[in-house]
Amino acid sequence: MASNPPGKCCTVGTLFEGEPRGQTTKVDGKIDAYLAEAPEAAARKGCGVLFLPDVIGIWQNSKLMADSFAAAGYTTLIVDLFNGDPLSLNQVGITDFPKWLAQGSDGKNPHTPEYIDPIVVAGIKALRDLGVEKIAAVGYCFGAKYVIRHSKEDGIDVGFVAHPSLVEEDELAAINSPLSIAAAETDIIFPAEKRHKSEEILVKTGQPYQINLYSGVVHGFAVRANPEVRVEKFAREQAFRQAVTWFDEFLAGV
Repeated sequence: MASNPPGKCCTVGTLFEGEPRGQTTKVDGKIDAYLAEAPEAAARKGCGVLFLPDVIGIWQNSKLMADSFAAAGYTTLIVDLFNGDPLSLNQVGITDFPKWLAQGSDGKNPHTPEYIDPIVVAGIKALRDLGVEKIAAVGYCFGAKYVIRHSKEDGIDVGFVAHPSLVEEDELAAINSPLSIAAAETDIIFPAEKRHKSEEILVKTGQPYQINLYSGVVHGFAVRANPEVRVEKFAREQAFRQAVTWFDEFLAGV
């Protein structure tokens, strides 16, 4: 495995302040989603971002981040990967992550590839229907696996992931598009040995890649950092800029 399964650290973090400016919507008539449209003056015509979130799903922080991608010129769509069954910020009482992944909170709502993949495909189609011809994707923690799984022939042209979880080595080896990774110095889900193994795999893909390591932060920093802690605020902002810069460069060549 190129990164370990999710754990308790995948829900720990800080709620960002702000008022989301996008709109709630439905994808394929049934999948909850959040759409942040790029303002006309800043829009990168024909380009958009599919936002695949962490285990907390569509929430305050992911909405505000989608708004930021939109402000940078990329109409952004977040899709609910969990069929209405996300976890909560700083959630207590859940220790059996494998059971939640395999069965969901009620035992009837699995969060495994056979259920998640169709949601990602529906999100890609929804962006196409909005006129997006070139699709970038961001994946945080849980969502990173599905950026990588669909960075082949499924429609994701450029990918960015932060502190990934659950990524299999063969999934990473199969990518067919540029990939940028933001990693935390301290991360039991994506520790140094997994990061180094991922680098070895990426070299062999022949695709452009980037791995940036941020000191002084832990798993989840790119989406749940404490903005009042200087090193965390800096790392989160830089990881966002890393994604936008990567998209600016590599979507242009698609």
